[in-house]
Amino acid sequence: MSKTTAGGLLLCRAEPLVARPAAHLLRVRLLLAPAGDWSALVPEGKPWRDGGQTVAEVLAGWGSAVAVATTWPVLSLWWEDGRTGFALSSGFRRTLSYAWDADGAPVGEPDTMRTLTARLGLDPVLDLEELNRLTHPDTDPATSGETRLLGLIALLARTGLALPAGLSPGEPADRLREAARCAPGAETVEWSGWRDAVRAELDAVEDGPMGPWVRGPRARLVGAVQLAAGGTLLVWAARRRRPGWLAAAALLTAHGTLTLAYNHART
Repeated sequence: MSKTTAGGLLLCRAEPLVARPAAHLLRVRLLLAPAGDWSALVPEGKPWRDGGQTVAEVLAGWGSAVAVATTWPVLSLWWEDGRTGFALSSGFRRTLSYAWDADGAPVGEPDTMRTLTARLGLDPVLDLEELNRLTHPDTDPATSGETRLLGLIALLARTGLALPAGLSPGEPADRLREAARCAPGAETVEWSGWRDAVRAELDAVEDGPMGPWVRGPRARLVGAVQLAAGGTLLVWAARRRRPGWLAAAALLTAHGTLTLAYNHART
């Protein structure tokens, strides 16, 4: 890897369908590609050139934003000026960071790999042992930072990670972008306003496990039942002067009305 090469990508431990709405919120143009049980996000441009931040800082910030929006772990991989590293974001927990110099010398906290193992659900014995090897100084000049990062990716294959061809640490940003664009199932994600971002989030919900309950025949049936039950309970509670039941009836009626209205609007 040339010392002038800079690039990086995000790996979200979720399908593109789940990662897409959160990627929209970053307000940058990205390429989203399936990576086995993960999703890969590659920037179209080189945003680290604009704001005076390093590649590591830019990608770690993006990773934290996506992780909070999806509740799935997000791993940012970066390489710049001969150095390589990663940052793991997971919800609102503290971001883990680790790096290697060009010669493979580790730079990071000793317990990082143990926490990484726990957050990604890796084997606490065998996998942790292999990860700890990546943190040991090595006198072999062939053990570069890039080699260490490749070792991390190889280990993550046990969690279902399968990077598309060409998405590899050390590649220049331009070549990485072209590889992502050619990956099977790749798509462009671009910020186009809050309305489209909300629509993308709603699409993700409807296409997920809860989809039949928020839109379609099942949702209409549930909404109608809630509306009818709420109306009946509302009349009964009003006659009996039961404030608690009256509030519950009003809530049930409102929920049924909103369900039917949402289904109609989205249809």
